Amino acid sequence: MDLATLKALKPAEYEGAADGYRATGEMASAAKDTIDNQVCAGVRNQLEGKAATAALGELRHLSENFHYVQVECGLISTALNGFAFDMAVAKRRLETAIEDAHADGCTVGSDGSVSYPAGKKPGEEKMADGGTVTGSAGGSPTSGALERQAMNIHPNPNYGKALGYANRIADALEEATEADAKWAPKLRALKADDDLVVSKRDWADTQSDRGGVREAGKDYFDSLPEPPKDGSPKDNAAWWKGLSAEEQSAHLALNAAAVGALDGLPAETRDEANRTVLAQSRAQVELELAKIPPEPTRYFPNTRGAYPAVIQNPSWSDWNEKHGERFAQLTKSNDGMKGIQERFDATGENGLPPAYLLGFDTEKNGRAIVANGNPDTAAHTAVYVPGTTSNLGGISGDIGRMTDLWRESDAMAGGKEVSTITWLGYDAPQSVVKDAPFRHYADDGAPAFNQFMDGLNVTNSTDSGGHHTAIGHSYGTTLIGSAARQGELNVDDVVFAGSPGVQVGEAAQMDVPDGHVWNEEAEGDPVPDLGRFGHGGSQWRFGGGVAIIPSDELFGANQMTTGGSEGHSEYWERDSESLKNQAAVVTGRYGKVELEE
Repeated sequence: MDLATLKALKPAEYEGAADGYRATGEMASAAKDTIDNQVCAGVRNQLEGKAATAALGELRHLSENFHYVQVECGLISTALNGFAFDMAVAKRRLETAIEDAHADGCTVGSDGSVSYPAGKKPGEEKMADGGTVTGSAGGSPTSGALERQAMNIHPNPNYGKALGYANRIADALEEATEADAKWAPKLRALKADDDLVVSKRDWADTQSDRGGVREAGKDYFDSLPEPPKDGSPKDNAAWWKGLSAEEQSAHLALNAAAVGALDGLPAETRDEANRTVLAQSRAQVELELAKIPPEPTRYFPNTRGAYPAVIQNPSWSDWNEKHGERFAQLTKSNDGMKGIQERFDATGENGLPPAYLLGFDTEKNGRAIVANGNPDTAAHTAVYVPGTTSNLGGISGDIGRMTDLWRESDAMAGGKEVSTITWLGYDAPQSVVKDAPFRHYADDGAPAFNQFMDGLNVTNSTDSGGHHTAIGHSYGTTLIGSAARQGELNVDDVVFAGSPGVQVGEAAQMDVPDGHVWNEEAEGDPVPDLGRFGHGGSQWRFGGGVAIIPSDELFGANQMTTGGSEGHSEYWERDSESLKNQAAVVTGRYGKVELEE
């Protein structure tokens, strides 16, 4: 880049263009939300049949298109700001070098050369003529030593000054040239193909685009205020509120996974970040699944008619050895992501509110935090912790339980907003026999649960700060108990269902107001008995070495009736007594709770 071009360049124009792309992305986001939460909701509520189904399919595609535009515009806006940042640095260095040269009696040519006046060294009688020098960028210890030697030898002391200015100008021009060369291909990459269809490959490419912008914009991104290290939800909230719109956009574009995981940030912000991660992850998973050869038939009939009746296909054995484990992992992740999307697509059905994705990760067994309704504006919020065998692949069932609880609670809330949240924010034990007897799964996950609950209290905008209930099922109750034991459990009520033990010996130790610990044990549920005899990780025992669990009178919880619910998995059946009792607690309608006599 030459001197005239850099002098004429106006970084503010690129920043203005970045603002325009950011505004376009915001419009695309608003259009997406309108389609998802109003248009589609209206169709579901008012229309039925093939035409309605087809219309909803097209609307989903349109929503995805707007989402893609939103993400790409965020990247373009950040890239333009990054380019403007780099060019502004180079331009400031150029302008400072020129100003310093002029102040020292030198003039700068249009080619970046520097002319210096006549002068003489101390003790010399004769004036040395002035001249012109051209600088060189970069330099090395060797070239620097040679230049210093030339300066000492040269009879005109202005020569050395001019050469220094010329080198500074050359460095600034080279810096601008390198920035231009670095950013040009990154910006050219930020465009969609011309088929007008947002494919899985397009979504996967947004990850590559993000990596390219992040790599090129390292200096710009490093200049932005970073999230507080190990910050509390209050710290995180203050950091986010202190960012400019440009800075928030940059973090969402380049650091979506980290933003989506920060407790204390608004639900809408976390949802925006995590939906981007979800779309990109689902695209990557489906593309990788498509590359795996179809699974062969596992067994063939034994044509000899002898025992065994079937024999294993050698082709399946080979496929399973090469692809089986990865195929199962990808399929589980994909099933979970489909389940989350199905909840998004159900918005509006019989008044079901929008869903918010407050946490998402496909690593290991996966994580997902899904809210029915916005907890920031809800008067009543319930957070449900699932138990043993919970993972991303089965998240749909847990989301369904909280959807049913939302409907029951909404009917009791007297018009006040309700939010019910599925919190799979920990590594749940995956085996009843091998994992569930151990407490470390609960102990490891409890701090994250406490952080999440603290974050809900920070972001809630209602006058009262909101009424919050923690609900645990099975091993999820153990985690909630560990959260109370390890720190402050920032909730108003606790509900246990099918608990094997909660690591404390009495309700008074649950860190909630007296009388606000509730328990359900359905007929035929085997898990509480497992806890009583040492399977639930409870450290509190009474006569004969039997553990104290929430179902025991000694524990001191309010024992709610469960009606016809049976076994370990019916606590959230629609219209059940157990579900109605939970809804009464969630909404603070304690007089409606049916207690065991």
